[in-house]
Amino acid sequence: MAKMKWPVLLVTPLVLAACTPQVPTKYTDAKAGFLDVSTQTSGAIGKRTAFAQTRAENDALTKEVRGMVQGKTISVDTAVQVALLNNKGLQASYANVGLSAAEVWQQSTPQNPVVSLGIYGVGAPELGLYRTLETMIAFNLLDVKTRKQRIAVADAQFQQAQLNAVSDTLSLANQTRQAWINAVGAFETLGYLRKASEAAGAGAELAEQLGKTGALNKAGQAREFAFGAELAGQVAKAKLEATVAKEKLTRLMGLWGTDTNYFVPDALPSLPKSLRRVSSIEATALSNRVDLKVAKTGLEAQARAFGLTDQTRLVTDLELIAGFEAEREREDGNTDTSTRPQIELEFAIPIFDTGQARMRKAELAYMQAANTLAEKAVNVRSEARSAEVSYHSSYQIARHYRDVVVPLRTTIEEEGLLSYNGMITNTFELLTDVREKLASSLEAANAKRDFWLAQANMTAAIYGGGSGAMGGDERMAIAAGGAGH
Repeated sequence: MAKMKWPVLLVTPLVLAACTPQVPTKYTDAKAGFLDVSTQTSGAIGKRTAFAQTRAENDALTKEVRGMVQGKTISVDTAVQVALLNNKGLQASYANVGLSAAEVWQQSTPQNPVVSLGIYGVGAPELGLYRTLETMIAFNLLDVKTRKQRIAVADAQFQQAQLNAVSDTLSLANQTRQAWINAVGAFETLGYLRKASEAAGAGAELAEQLGKTGALNKAGQAREFAFGAELAGQVAKAKLEATVAKEKLTRLMGLWGTDTNYFVPDALPSLPKSLRRVSSIEATALSNRVDLKVAKTGLEAQARAFGLTDQTRLVTDLELIAGFEAEREREDGNTDTSTRPQIELEFAIPIFDTGQARMRKAELAYMQAANTLAEKAVNVRSEARSAEVSYHSSYQIARHYRDVVVPLRTTIEEEGLLSYNGMITNTFELLTDVREKLASSLEAANAKRDFWLAQANMTAAIYGGGSGAMGGDERMAIAAGGAGH
């Protein structure tokens, strides 16, 4: 007996070619999905992103980054731009978008038919080379039936991967911006503490001289020496904190080797003259938060997955096997061949697994996604309100130190200097005034840093990304003065 179906084998590829859908280029492009990610992020932070896949592209980005940082004092905008171009973790996130696009492409492509070929009774003398030839071709009907649903699920996951990449981009920009603020603020604090240490050194030197003349007892001398020693410890601690803060910025920018030879300014920018108002910040956040969009897309994906599970609850595998059977017999030296078509249908009988467990899992997964979305919406509203309050309050606090506290301490110091010149105030009282002014200046610097961080957090509450991002008129310039660190 010989089972032959060569006509089917020849016609089937032509039929499959005609039925195979054309996959959109947004899934097959080398940088699938990246353009949408870049467009969304540039609108929020006003910075360029890049997805490097070849060595030439990576070398070009490395050269560009090196020209932006090496031996230069970088602004916050430069730091954010470098991070977006050079951070390898972000490149991995962009690659994940490509992986999800390839999954949609894969689901859009029909499964290949399975062909089997068997030759039996090779060398049979009465029939020639073989006695039996069997050829079969199998098609997965369930693949055809559920392809549309599977494509929809994969597409939802592709959209979710894009939004996750947007969120990762915003998060990196926000973290880099805050790392720059913290690094510059740390060096500004270090500068004030060094000035205080210099004043303490002058006081200690004066106390030593007065002690030799007997004008100052040992307790007074020890008091001045202890103050200087404590400040020395604070300076060392501040230097360490500034170094660690700058190193975090370096890490986020993805720099290493000679590229780490860059500087940050000595002080943060001055406070703005006024604050911008965000009307209906809750509604603005709900319409712009990327993590909320991710949760919505996740819910849509679960809904589509639930529908797919429902369709395959009972029949999990369905195959159609078709062909022809040709049988030949030899009698009295004559060969008689008879041919007839053959069709087989294979499927699993749901005796043990009726699909109820899979349906329950899909249902609970959908409920989980729905509750996650609801919780996210509540949190977004709360975060937006808190960020707005912190933004305006920190601005008022920083202005209070700048406009009230520091000027008062400056007046006290100036009047003390006049009294000292008139031999009314002694030297230790003058040094005390200087120290108190430096302490107030230090508090003012910390309040200014808190304001810039609060501004970053408010933008993060609107767009998402974790630690906060700023763009447009919120971008800060390099503070005036100082060579940087």
